[in-house]
Amino acid sequence: MERVAVDIDGHVLTVGLNRAEKRNAVDPLMFGELGQAFARLEKDPDLRCGLLYAHGEHFTAGLDLMHWAEPLSKGAFPEMPDDALDPLGLDTANRLTKPLVMAVQGTCLTIGIELMLAADIRVAAKNTRFGQIEIKRGLYPVGGATLRLFQEFGWGNAMRYLLTADEFGAAEAYRLGLVQEMVEPGQQFERALEIAQRVAARAPLGVYATLASARLAREQGMEAATARLLPDLMRIMPSEDLQEGLNAFLERREARFSGR
Repeated sequence: MERVAVDIDGHVLTVGLNRAEKRNAVDPLMFGELGQAFARLEKDPDLRCGLLYAHGEHFTAGLDLMHWAEPLSKGAFPEMPDDALDPLGLDTANRLTKPLVMAVQGTCLTIGIELMLAADIRVAAKNTRFGQIEIKRGLYPVGGATLRLFQEFGWGNAMRYLLTADEFGAAEAYRLGLVQEMVEPGQQFERALEIAQRVAARAPLGVYATLASARLAREQGMEAATARLLPDLMRIMPSEDLQEGLNAFLERREARFSGR
Protein backbone atom coordinates (compact mmCIF):
# COMPACT_ATOMS: atom_id res chain seq x y z
CA MET A 1 0.00 0.00 0.00
CA GLU A 2 1.26 3.49 -0.86
CA ARG A 3 -1.04 5.71 1.18
CA VAL A 4 -1.96 3.59 4.20
CA ALA A 5 0.31 1.84 6.73
CA VAL A 6 -1.17 -1.34 8.19
CA ASP A 7 0.12 -3.34 11.16
CA ILE A 8 -1.13 -5.88 13.68
CA ASP A 9 -0.87 -5.44 17.45
CA GLY A 10 -2.33 -8.52 19.10
CA HIS A 11 -5.97 -8.71 18.00
CA VAL A 12 -5.96 -5.08 16.80
CA LEU A 13 -5.35 -3.94 13.23
CA THR A 14 -3.77 -0.47 13.15
CA VAL A 15 -4.41 1.54 9.99
CA GLY A 16 -2.43 4.75 9.53
CA LEU A 17 -2.95 7.47 6.95
CA ASN A 18 0.53 7.82 5.53
CA ARG A 19 0.69 10.88 3.30
CA ALA A 20 2.02 13.34 5.83
CA GLU A 21 3.77 15.48 3.19
CA LYS A 22 0.29 16.31 1.84
CA ARG A 23 -1.25 16.69 5.31
CA ASN A 24 -2.82 13.28 4.68
CA ALA A 25 -5.17 14.66 2.05
CA VAL A 26 -7.37 11.76 0.95
CA ASP A 27 -7.11 10.95 -2.74
CA PRO A 28 -8.93 8.03 -4.42
CA LEU A 29 -5.91 5.75 -3.97
CA MET A 30 -5.87 6.34 -0.20
CA PHE A 31 -9.64 5.90 -0.04
CA GLY A 32 -9.38 2.55 -1.80
CA GLU A 33 -6.52 1.41 0.42
CA LEU A 34 -8.54 2.34 3.50
CA GLY A 35 -11.32 0.15 2.16
CA GLN A 36 -8.89 -2.72 1.63
CA ALA A 37 -7.52 -2.35 5.16
CA PHE A 38 -11.04 -2.41 6.61
CA ALA A 39 -11.81 -5.53 4.55
CA ARG A 40 -8.73 -7.21 6.01
CA LEU A 41 -9.99 -6.41 9.51
CA GLU A 42 -13.44 -7.70 8.64
CA LYS A 43 -12.32 -11.00 7.14
CA ASP A 44 -9.59 -12.06 9.57
CA PRO A 45 -11.18 -13.87 12.53
CA ASP A 46 -8.09 -13.19 14.65
CA LEU A 47 -8.57 -9.42 14.30
CA ARG A 48 -11.23 -8.11 16.67
CA CYS A 49 -10.91 -4.31 16.57
CA GLY A 50 -9.43 -1.64 14.34
CA LEU A 51 -7.54 1.56 15.10
CA LEU A 52 -7.49 4.33 12.49
CA TYR A 53 -4.87 7.05 13.00
CA ALA A 54 -2.56 9.26 10.95
CA HIS A 55 1.16 9.80 10.61
CA GLY A 56 2.53 13.32 10.86
CA GLU A 57 1.22 16.47 12.52
CA HIS A 58 -2.27 16.33 11.01
CA PHE A 59 -4.98 13.72 10.70
CA THR A 60 -6.19 14.99 7.34
CA ALA A 61 -6.67 18.24 5.47
CA GLY A 62 -9.69 16.65 3.79
CA LEU A 63 -10.21 15.47 0.24
CA ASP A 64 -7.57 15.97 -2.42
CA LEU A 65 -10.26 17.62 -4.52
CA MET A 66 -8.46 17.71 -7.86
CA HIS A 67 -8.45 13.91 -7.92
CA TRP A 68 -12.09 13.62 -6.83
CA ALA A 69 -13.57 16.14 -9.25
CA GLU A 70 -14.11 13.73 -12.14
CA PRO A 71 -16.01 10.95 -10.30
CA LEU A 72 -18.00 13.42 -8.17
CA SER A 73 -19.05 15.38 -11.26
CA LYS A 74 -20.50 12.10 -12.55
CA GLY A 75 -22.44 11.54 -9.33
CA ALA A 76 -20.25 8.75 -8.01
CA PHE A 77 -17.49 8.01 -5.55
CA PRO A 78 -14.19 6.82 -7.03
CA GLU A 79 -14.20 3.21 -8.13
CA MET A 80 -13.08 0.97 -5.28
CA PRO A 81 -10.93 -2.18 -5.45
CA ASP A 82 -12.97 -5.37 -5.55
CA ASP A 83 -11.64 -6.45 -2.16
CA ALA A 84 -12.51 -3.20 -0.35
CA LEU A 85 -15.23 -2.13 2.10
CA ASP A 86 -16.76 1.34 2.14
CA PRO A 87 -14.58 3.33 4.61
CA LEU A 88 -17.46 5.72 5.32
CA GLY A 89 -19.92 2.95 6.08
CA LEU A 90 -22.61 4.43 3.84
CA ASP A 91 -22.96 1.18 1.89
CA THR A 92 -24.64 -0.84 4.63
CA ALA A 93 -24.17 -4.09 2.68
CA ASN A 94 -20.43 -3.52 2.29
CA ARG A 95 -19.14 -1.97 5.49
CA LEU A 96 -17.11 -2.88 8.54
CA THR A 97 -19.05 -4.72 11.24
CA LYS A 98 -16.21 -4.87 13.79
CA PRO A 99 -15.46 -2.02 16.23
CA LEU A 100 -13.28 0.86 15.07
CA VAL A 101 -11.41 3.27 17.36
CA MET A 102 -9.89 6.49 16.00
CA ALA A 103 -7.07 8.78 17.07
CA VAL A 104 -6.89 12.28 15.57
CA GLN A 105 -4.59 15.27 15.88
CA GLY A 106 -3.79 18.59 14.25
CA THR A 107 -6.08 19.40 11.34
CA CYS A 108 -9.10 17.15 10.85
CA LEU A 109 -11.33 18.45 8.07
CA THR A 110 -14.28 17.24 6.00
CA ILE A 111 -13.76 13.52 5.31
CA GLY A 112 -11.79 13.28 8.55
CA ILE A 113 -14.93 14.11 10.53
CA GLU A 114 -17.00 11.80 8.35
CA LEU A 115 -14.60 8.93 9.03
CA MET A 116 -15.01 9.69 12.74
CA LEU A 117 -18.78 9.55 12.39
CA ALA A 118 -18.44 6.09 10.85
CA ALA A 119 -16.22 4.94 13.75
CA ASP A 120 -17.28 3.93 17.25
CA ILE A 121 -14.85 5.49 19.76
CA ARG A 122 -12.69 8.57 19.11
CA VAL A 123 -9.69 10.03 20.92
CA ALA A 124 -8.39 13.49 20.03
CA ALA A 125 -5.25 15.39 20.86
CA LYS A 126 -6.06 18.69 22.53
CA ASN A 127 -4.58 20.58 19.57
CA THR A 128 -7.02 19.12 17.04
CA ARG A 129 -8.99 21.53 14.87
CA PHE A 130 -12.14 20.27 13.17
CA GLY A 131 -14.11 21.67 10.28
CA GLN A 132 -16.83 20.51 7.90
CA ILE A 133 -15.94 23.18 5.39
CA GLU A 134 -17.31 21.93 2.06
CA ILE A 135 -19.67 24.89 1.66
CA LYS A 136 -16.63 27.19 1.71
CA ARG A 137 -15.57 25.46 -1.52
CA GLY A 138 -18.96 25.55 -3.19
CA LEU A 139 -19.77 21.93 -2.33
CA TYR A 140 -21.66 20.19 0.45
CA PRO A 141 -20.79 17.12 2.56
CA VAL A 142 -21.64 13.81 0.87
CA GLY A 143 -19.63 11.43 3.06
CA GLY A 144 -22.14 11.13 5.89
CA ALA A 145 -21.94 14.40 7.84
CA THR A 146 -25.46 15.50 6.92
CA LEU A 147 -26.77 12.07 7.94
CA ARG A 148 -24.92 11.52 11.19
CA LEU A 149 -23.64 14.75 12.69
CA PHE A 150 -27.02 15.80 14.10
CA GLN A 151 -27.30 12.36 15.74
CA GLU A 152 -24.11 13.13 17.67
CA PHE A 153 -24.51 16.88 18.22
CA GLY A 154 -28.27 17.45 18.18
CA TRP A 155 -29.89 19.36 15.32
CA GLY A 156 -29.07 22.92 16.24
CA ASN A 157 -25.46 22.20 17.17
CA ALA A 158 -24.92 20.26 13.95
CA MET A 159 -26.41 23.01 11.81
CA ARG A 160 -24.27 25.55 13.68
CA TYR A 161 -21.17 24.00 12.13
CA LEU A 162 -22.53 22.48 8.92
CA LEU A 163 -24.12 25.73 7.71
CA THR A 164 -21.33 28.09 8.74
CA ALA A 165 -18.31 25.87 7.98
CA ASP A 166 -16.76 27.34 11.14
CA GLU A 167 -13.91 25.37 12.66
CA PHE A 168 -14.00 24.13 16.25
CA GLY A 169 -11.49 22.70 18.68
CA ALA A 170 -11.12 19.46 20.58
CA ALA A 171 -12.84 20.81 23.69
CA GLU A 172 -15.97 21.66 21.69
CA ALA A 173 -15.83 18.29 19.94
CA TYR A 174 -15.64 16.62 23.35
CA ARG A 175 -18.53 18.71 24.70
CA LEU A 176 -20.72 17.79 21.73
CA GLY A 177 -19.88 14.08 21.76
CA LEU A 178 -17.77 13.73 18.61
CA VAL A 179 -14.77 12.92 20.83
CA GLN A 180 -14.87 10.60 23.83
CA GLU A 181 -11.45 11.44 25.27
CA MET A 182 -8.95 14.30 24.94
CA VAL A 183 -5.24 13.79 25.54
CA GLU A 184 -2.04 15.77 25.24
CA PRO A 185 -0.67 15.99 21.68
CA GLY A 186 1.40 12.93 20.90
CA GLN A 187 -0.53 10.67 23.25
CA GLN A 188 -3.58 10.08 21.08
CA PHE A 189 -2.34 6.92 19.36
CA GLU A 190 -1.27 5.15 22.55
CA ARG A 191 -4.52 6.01 24.35
CA ALA A 192 -6.63 4.88 21.40
CA LEU A 193 -4.62 1.66 21.19
CA GLU A 194 -5.26 1.02 24.89
CA ILE A 195 -8.98 1.35 24.29
CA ALA A 196 -8.86 -0.86 21.18
CA GLN A 197 -6.96 -3.52 23.12
CA ARG A 198 -9.59 -3.44 25.87
CA VAL A 199 -12.34 -3.93 23.28
CA ALA A 200 -10.37 -6.76 21.66
CA ALA A 201 -9.98 -8.50 25.03
CA ARG A 202 -13.73 -8.86 25.47
CA ALA A 203 -15.81 -11.73 24.08
CA PRO A 204 -15.84 -11.13 20.30
CA LEU A 205 -19.29 -12.60 19.68
CA GLY A 206 -20.75 -10.39 22.39
CA VAL A 207 -18.90 -7.32 21.12
CA TYR A 208 -20.08 -7.79 17.54
CA ALA A 209 -23.67 -8.46 18.63
CA THR A 210 -23.64 -5.36 20.83
CA LEU A 211 -22.40 -3.17 18.00
CA ALA A 212 -24.88 -4.64 15.52
CA SER A 213 -27.79 -4.15 17.92
CA ALA A 214 -26.90 -0.53 18.62
CA ARG A 215 -26.47 0.22 14.92
CA LEU A 216 -29.80 -1.39 14.11
CA ALA A 217 -31.55 0.72 16.74
CA ARG A 218 -29.90 3.86 15.42
CA GLU A 219 -30.63 3.21 11.76
CA GLN A 220 -33.94 1.31 11.79
CA GLY A 221 -35.40 2.18 15.16
CA MET A 222 -35.98 0.56 18.54
CA GLU A 223 -38.69 -1.80 17.35
CA ALA A 224 -36.45 -3.42 14.73
CA ALA A 225 -33.58 -3.74 17.20
CA THR A 226 -35.80 -5.12 19.96
CA ALA A 227 -37.02 -7.88 17.65
CA ARG A 228 -33.43 -9.09 17.23
CA LEU A 229 -32.36 -9.09 20.89
CA LEU A 230 -33.27 -12.62 21.94
CA PRO A 231 -32.76 -14.31 18.54
CA ASP A 232 -29.24 -12.93 18.39
CA LEU A 233 -28.55 -13.94 21.98
CA MET A 234 -29.62 -17.51 21.21
CA ARG A 235 -26.73 -17.82 18.75
CA ILE A 236 -24.27 -16.87 21.49
CA MET A 237 -25.65 -19.11 24.25
CA PRO A 238 -23.94 -22.35 23.05
CA SER A 239 -20.58 -20.61 22.45
CA GLU A 240 -17.29 -21.58 24.05
CA ASP A 241 -16.84 -17.93 24.99
CA LEU A 242 -19.94 -17.94 27.16
CA GLN A 243 -18.65 -20.94 29.07
CA GLU A 244 -15.23 -19.31 29.38
CA GLY A 245 -16.82 -16.13 30.71
CA LEU A 246 -18.71 -18.08 33.35
CA ASN A 247 -15.65 -20.10 34.33
CA ALA A 248 -13.52 -16.97 34.59
CA PHE A 249 -16.12 -15.36 36.85
CA LEU A 250 -16.26 -18.39 39.13
CA GLU A 251 -12.47 -18.72 39.20
CA ARG A 252 -11.97 -14.98 39.70
CA ARG A 253 -9.62 -14.54 36.77
CA GLU A 254 -9.54 -12.68 33.48
CA ALA A 255 -11.36 -14.50 30.70
CA ARG A 256 -9.44 -15.71 27.64
CA PHE A 257 -11.90 -15.53 24.79
CA SER A 258 -11.45 -17.35 21.48
CA GLY A 259 -14.32 -15.94 19.46
CA ARG A 260 -15.98 -19.36 19.24
